[in-house]
Amino acid sequence: MTQRTTRVAKSIKQELGWMLEKGEVKDPRIGFVTVTAVEVTPDLDRCRIYFSLLGSKRDRDEAAKGLESASGFIRTELGRRLRLKHAPIVEFRYDKTVEAGARISQLLHEIHERDAKEE
Repeated sequence: MTQRTTRVAKSIKQELGWMLEKGEVKDPRIGFVTVTAVEVTPDLDRCRIYFSLLGSKRDRDEAAKGLESASGFIRTELGRRLRLKHAPIVEFRYDKTVEAGARISQLLHEIHERDAKEE
């Protein structure tokens, strides 16, 4: 990544985080979505936004639908706020790393408990 794409990705993550936190994206399906990472193509044409959400698979699917539905609004707002000549097309992806981290933590806790019982 170039400095510019890194800077734009960081700005997108920050602005979108504020938009979600302040409730500017009105879709109720989005709920408590957290933006975890943003990747921007070198030509700034597209950005892939990774998000996490605690809840069931159904909650995650509904949040993804809500984000996709609001993508036009989000794209327009990001372009305006970041003063980009052409706002990138936004794509949303669920970030499984938070879920995987929780699972690893749970497994380590179970191992620790089992070892404590054996002593």
